[in-house]
Amino acid sequence: MDAYGSEGRCREILEELRWPFGVRCPKCEGATVSRIGGRGFECSSKSCGYQFSVTAGTIFHDSHLPLRKWFVAVYLMTESRKGISANSLKQMLGIGSYRTAWYLCHRIRAAMVDTHPAPLTGLVEADETYLGGKLSNVHGCKPRYSPEDGRRAASRVRMRNKVIVLGAVERGRNLGVRMAQTNRKGAVKEFFGEVIADNAEAIFIDEFRTYNWVGDEHTIDDSVNHRTGEYVGGVVHTNTMESAWSLFDRAVIGAHHKLSAKHLPAYLAEFEWRFNNRENPYLFRDTLARLIAAEALPYKRLIQADQ
Repeated sequence: MDAYGSEGRCREILEELRWPFGVRCPKCEGATVSRIGGRGFECSSKSCGYQFSVTAGTIFHDSHLPLRKWFVAVYLMTESRKGISANSLKQMLGIGSYRTAWYLCHRIRAAMVDTHPAPLTGLVEADETYLGGKLSNVHGCKPRYSPEDGRRAASRVRMRNKVIVLGAVERGRNLGVRMAQTNRKGAVKEFFGEVIADNAEAIFIDEFRTYNWVGDEHTIDDSVNHRTGEYVGGVVHTNTMESAWSLFDRAVIGAHHKLSAKHLPAYLAEFEWRFNNRENPYLFRDTLARLIAAEALPYKRLIQADQ
């Protein structure tokens, strides 16, 4: 708040990020621009004459929130290891409604999506996790013929209420996580092709057999069997990925409490962005720069994304 406590200072920062080499007209790209009032600009080109502000055409456009509240929201979302809920932002920033705070969070998350992530190339660990509610009283799962058949039936029913998330992490570097419709061969192979380089140094997995069938492009080098109590075998383990899942679980349980499958990819993108920039001293600045470059996200499109 000391550095960005006024609207004028926030606009100065956005101008520096958007036009590091001088203000340019967003309509004609002309560099001859004059300032009008305290907030806007006008293109001096006779054929243009376009009037604009630093927020024109950005994700900040048409927002009624002060820029200083945007800045605080960005700071809290990037610097909180477990993220922060819309309800907490609502209370901290004095926002009038939960809907406004929720919309604010999702516009910031939209800027965190890395559309061209660098493939993982070093020692890579791959694993999956399952998100969703627990079914506490499933009568259809009761054993009918044997305890083993009953356990299998219960497992199948419980999985119907879960969402699958596939993950891979390069030790000491970046993470890639994606929601998947299934954990079978086709989905895992597609995920590997998207986030892991063909020439990755090594890929380590747990005992899940599907990972052994992903094709010649990504050969599984070794695995650990958690079911038998094996968690580390020399350099072979998936502890880094398990730690990442634990961090995400704490975000879901401690901050958000529950997530919808519809918006889960946005929360995963936020988690991935924050994890991959955990040692970036300019994370706040870089997130603001992404907000400047991000496409506007109308509320109507957000709530109707999967309809």
